[in-house]
Amino acid sequence: MGGAGSGAAGGAAGRDEASYVEFVAASQDRLRRIAYAVCADDARAEDVLQEALVKLYLAWPQVRTRGSEEAFARRVIVNADLDDRRRPWHRRRSRMSEEELTRLPSAAATESAEHLDLLAALRLLPPMQRRTVVLRHWLGLSVEETADELSIAPGTVKSHTSRGLAALHRLLVEDASPV
Repeated sequence: MGGAGSGAAGGAAGRDEASYVEFVAASQDRLRRIAYAVCADDARAEDVLQEALVKLYLAWPQVRTRGSEEAFARRVIVNADLDDRRRPWHRRRSRMSEEELTRLPSAAATESAEHLDLLAALRLLPPMQRRTVVLRHWLGLSVEETADELSIAPGTVKSHTSRGLAALHRLLVEDASPV
């Protein structure tokens, strides 16, 4: 019987696994930040990221062939959050705690106060507004790409994005104005 790496199939699987490991190493921090921005919850973001990475691993040969690795992972992150929010038992806290702010999944020492305020304000948005704002303005997706990611109409993307940006403006600009 051949060893683990013998034969053409073993070599191809090894190359696929190596490319998967390379992709994860290069993308994990960015995907974690996306998950956090979409979920607005530290623990849930980690769960969603792990779910996305497992699904990506299982679909790696097909996804890698199409060259859509990050788009696939992003879609799994968004869909996992949507699925979780549809569960009747699911309840979320409405505000980010100070402890959560200090454990954000990025280089906390280099985070500006404005960035932390933005993340806290994003957490207060309704889930669909948060998703559309993150996909459109953080990840730079077009209206059509965002609509495709979320399986909604482009007009719905526009309205949720507009409402989300208006709410962020109220939270970040108007609430910060001196009385």
